[in-house]
Amino acid sequence: MAPLVLLCYPDQRMPGSNSSWADGGAATDDVTRSALVSAMYVTVVRTEANVSLTFSRFVIGVTMLLVSTEVGAEAQQTAKIARLGVLLFSTPEGDPNLASFRQSLSELGYVEGKNLTTVYRAARGEPGRLAELAVELVALKPDVIFAMGGDVAPFVRTATNTIPIVVAVSNDPVRAGLVPSLARPGGNITGVTFVSSELAAKRLQFLKEAAPRISRVAVLWNPDHVDPEYAETATAGRTLGIRVQSLEVRALGDLEGAFQAADAGRAEAIIVVSSRLTTLGRQRIIDLATRHRLPVVAGWGPWAQGGALLSYGPDLDTAVRRAATYVDRILKGASPGDLPVEQPTKFELAINLKTAAALGLTIPPSLRLQASHTIE
Repeated sequence: MAPLVLLCYPDQRMPGSNSSWADGGAATDDVTRSALVSAMYVTVVRTEANVSLTFSRFVIGVTMLLVSTEVGAEAQQTAKIARLGVLLFSTPEGDPNLASFRQSLSELGYVEGKNLTTVYRAARGEPGRLAELAVELVALKPDVIFAMGGDVAPFVRTATNTIPIVVAVSNDPVRAGLVPSLARPGGNITGVTFVSSELAAKRLQFLKEAAPRISRVAVLWNPDHVDPEYAETATAGRTLGIRVQSLEVRALGDLEGAFQAADAGRAEAIIVVSSRLTTLGRQRIIDLATRHRLPVVAGWGPWAQGGALLSYGPDLDTAVRRAATYVDRILKGASPGDLPVEQPTKFELAINLKTAAALGLTIPPSLRLQASHTIE
């Protein structure tokens, strides 16, 4: 009488167990695979019938089990880790909005070292390094590049026309030559912009309401940051009867000379055009303005919190978080050229009442009512 071999396949239950041999994840080491083989439940009985299962079929079954667990283990080990490149004007530690970007990626399910690797290149406030750093970043072949700032993005655009790029910029991406259209950017670039066409005129209008006697205003801006705000401020100045002076700065070392020029031009206030350069020098600009007794108007809330008279613009952290969602969509297969560049729809007016008092200004109730935030 021949032996009969009974074979339990991986989807069957082991005696005395609530799990099958296929449960609990793929076997990933030799010890586990040996345990699986040992757990094969084989009963040998004698019968007068012919052998119904042959030893060769037993071997085939075990082989199939081992192959399937090996394939599962290899699939786990080769799961793709996305590579994100980030180009910054300052540093990862010094950029005021990078934390919000990283937090948004975390909320989207990205964990550094697990399913995401981020490589940084930082100019440390030296704009002359940006071109070289952009080329270095592209050479690392990341899956997508994030460029923070309108004075940063053009260097990444020049370095690659194939790697997807997500930008977060405080200038007009069309006028800056980054994309041909906000609605249909095409190419390899998309992202968010912090500007809207009426912002420059509104800032000057709010300044005039806060200080009605002002007739001369100087605009501090970086001409390397392609931006229409100086020209738009000058146009609004003609309507409001305010003479507008240009103060060009290309590096932080230019700030002292700019304020001397403002004194020479008898400027009565400073409007700061936002860029990564002016953001990096924010406190220094506010300190210089305080020394020269000039009210400062700027684009984002932190300026007013830091001592500027007022700021008007979108919440940058919200906008940067939106940029993180673009990175996510591209990593999941979306084409940057098909993703419209987002513009802000909500703007906040912040007024520093303490600064106003120090300058001898009384903020009218009508302006205070329009403020989203006041700093006492």
